[in-house]
Amino acid sequence: MASRSPTGKEFWLAALRADGSAFLTAVSQPGVLNRAVPSCPDWSVGELVRHLGAFYQHIRLNAGSAGADEAWPPLAVPEEAPAADDEAVVTWFREQLHRIEAHLESLDPDLPTWNWAPRARVAAFWHRRAAHETAVHRWDAQVATRLPEPIESKLAGDTIAEALDTFLPGGRRRVDRQAHGLIHLTATDIGQQWYVRLRGAAISLLDADTRFDTETHPARASAAGSASDLALALWGRVPFDVVETSGDVDLLEAIKIR
Repeated sequence: MASRSPTGKEFWLAALRADGSAFLTAVSQPGVLNRAVPSCPDWSVGELVRHLGAFYQHIRLNAGSAGADEAWPPLAVPEEAPAADDEAVVTWFREQLHRIEAHLESLDPDLPTWNWAPRARVAAFWHRRAAHETAVHRWDAQVATRLPEPIESKLAGDTIAEALDTFLPGGRRRVDRQAHGLIHLTATDIGQQWYVRLRGAAISLLDADTRFDTETHPARASAAGSASDLALALWGRVPFDVVETSGDVDLLEAIKIR
């Protein structure tokens, strides 16, 4: 595992506010709601707005009220949400954004709260999830409406970490395939690196600060580039060839998440 960037409730809340505001700016432009979102096939900008607003509401109605062992109902866009092509959906989203910011600000990150991953069942999981879901979808919205900005580098480092320590162990791979080998990822702009070992369905995130035997068992695939590009590649938003790769590059497809 890489050395950690500063993370925690205030870090994730600051990211949520910044990317939430940028998302709102992108989707508030005149005439964009019916535009296709290239990085989210079959979604329009308006449908992306409804999804992210529903995601915020889902967290707000459950985090802090449902117990640690009480699974949440499936995420669904609420009936009261305006249609995707209705300009009122932007106003509805703005309200959901303000409400989730306030809710997460008041929510104790150590409060026992359910999550779907093999992680500690505390509310901090949802502070982190809200920040990264917003960052990736902010990029999606900007792709559809303007030149997208990269994910802020320290946040992107944690986006990568979340993909590897939460989504992959939680079984949320984009491609269901048997894969074997060691993968080495390096975020060159923030000096972080990750080693991921694949053994069929099993996934291990190794500690990069521990000298395990990479000479006898070298990485079968590696990718190095900015933290933002690596994070977006893991999320399937850009191909891995936007960064420098070597080895069995097809193996990198096995760590893309959904």
